[in-house]
Amino acid sequence: MGDVVAPMLAKAVPDVPEPDSVTGGLAYEPKWDGFRAIIAVDGGVEIGSRGAKPLTRYFPELVDACTRLLPGPCVLDGEVVVRTGPAGRERLDWDALSQRIHPAESRVRLLSMQTPASLVAFDLLGVGGESLLDAPFAERRRRLEQFLAGIPAPLHLSRITTDVAVARRWLVEFEGAGLDGVVAKPLALPYAPGKRVMLKVKHERTADVVALGYRLHTSGHGLGSLLLGLYDDAGQLRNVGGASAFTDRRRLELLTELEPFVMRDDDGEPVRGETDRSRFTANKDVSFVKLWPALVAEVRYDHMEGDRFRHVAQFIRWRPDREPRSCTFEQLEVPAAYDLSRVLV
Repeated sequence: MGDVVAPMLAKAVPDVPEPDSVTGGLAYEPKWDGFRAIIAVDGGVEIGSRGAKPLTRYFPELVDACTRLLPGPCVLDGEVVVRTGPAGRERLDWDALSQRIHPAESRVRLLSMQTPASLVAFDLLGVGGESLLDAPFAERRRRLEQFLAGIPAPLHLSRITTDVAVARRWLVEFEGAGLDGVVAKPLALPYAPGKRVMLKVKHERTADVVALGYRLHTSGHGLGSLLLGLYDDAGQLRNVGGASAFTDRRRLELLTELEPFVMRDDDGEPVRGETDRSRFTANKDVSFVKLWPALVAEVRYDHMEGDRFRHVAQFIRWRPDREPRSCTFEQLEVPAAYDLSRVLV
């Protein structure tokens, strides 16, 4: 089936944007809290994530559904999600979804029955051997609606509106169902693999970062802080700060979770590194245990100061669907310029 297309990305903005003459009109969609996926169907099914990490083996129920239900060869852009909860009070369940990334096939099969995944499609990149990458989004969406007409669960078509007032209502209302925000797409836009040309409004400012290392807690029990990194334009992994403030129980859990990723020397001892000293850390131990750059964490942060988090970030969750090399500075929200003279009185 060839290489899976890299997904088109979004840059963060503080509010749901109004359409303007530059965008040629905007379409708004809910921002689903799941695994972004490009699904290629042509004599078989391939599910690729951001960074091209293959997800196919983890979701056999979606492979089966795409094989049975889709009317022909296609390339879809969408989100893999897991829904849990009683009828009338269902919501997206990130914890159940993340457990699906498991090395044992028997466990994957069991979870595919206990917590089956759904696919929410929001773009059509190709159909029947025809590439739609150069077509405007308005055309791709029209073709997507035709292609998925009458297709039952677990395949779904994402909702869409061109009414900014409706989108702003979605931003508030859909949070209760576990959704992550709202995405705005220019209707005239061709598909741009790997480019941040869409706009997203989230309920909080977050980033996906690489776990570089850790320090033990001052009590000697468990992890005290997690060192975080992002890749720069030159492909270098740079320290951007840390995350801390874990509960006693979580500190111990994290040490266990990180153990397989600890760098070790020829004697089996953990490799240690040091962060740069400053006037604030002159008398402090700045050493840390190094980790192989294989784990991605989602963290909450307030803002950046230069190329580092201004304050300690808050750990939210691991992102097993993300490739570390896809964690770059480009994802960070850059606040819109604002004249200081309008702040000072």
